Amino acid sequence: MCGRYSLFTPPEEVEARFDARFERRYRPRYNAAPSQDLPVIQNTARDQIRTLRWGLIPSWASEAKVGNNLINARAETVREKRSFADAYEQRRCLVLADGFYEWAKTDTDKQPYRVAFEDDRPFAMAGLWERWKPPQKQTGLGDFGSGTPDGAVEPVESFTIITTEPNDVIRPLHNRMAVILEPEAEAAWLTGDAADVSDLLKPYPGDDLRAYPVSTAVNNPGNDRPELIEEVDVAA
Repeated sequence: MCGRYSLFTPPEEVEARFDARFERRYRPRYNAAPSQDLPVIQNTARDQIRTLRWGLIPSWASEAKVGNNLINARAETVREKRSFADAYEQRRCLVLADGFYEWAKTDTDKQPYRVAFEDDRPFAMAGLWERWKPPQKQTGLGDFGSGTPDGAVEPVESFTIITTEPNDVIRPLHNRMAVILEPEAEAAWLTGDAADVSDLLKPYPGDDLRAYPVSTAVNNPGNDRPELIEEVDVAA
């Protein structure tokens, strides 16, 4: 699965890489976590980088917490699952990152590793997005939406990251990995025919990826600082 990632590349470099502009100011994330608002490019606005909530809330959901269990979608079944099928057909997105974390089992615990390109360049993970309108009777929404002058609650836009089989870099750490799109495949993922883009949901070869151990401080989503991406020594 993909449960944490980073995006600390300077905004101007992200904009140049994806030929899109941030809709609003974005702060670096060293430990992006589910339920946070994070940068994506939607198929409906390819020149904009917008922040959507991580954890897809299907349009038919009765409550927002459904999204807590939908941070990832499996490539093998994404077209069949009720939660994802409609979004796969109509609402695809690029989830922007410059690294992600996986946890390898040890004899006593789990050791976090950061996976990134050798030069820490930004990349896109294949994602789906959805728009959900909270029921009018729902109260106490907090971060899930904001009210309008007439008392209505604004829709929430959210996303999920698609995962696939691991490559040789990830396999020692986990049995799933995020779908990293080749740069030349990004436009096709956003605008291609739903019947054709399934071929893009494959493991990234990994020849230019590296995985290295990082501090267990990344286990706590409340920690979000540059030191989290630094390599640490692990006992043999």
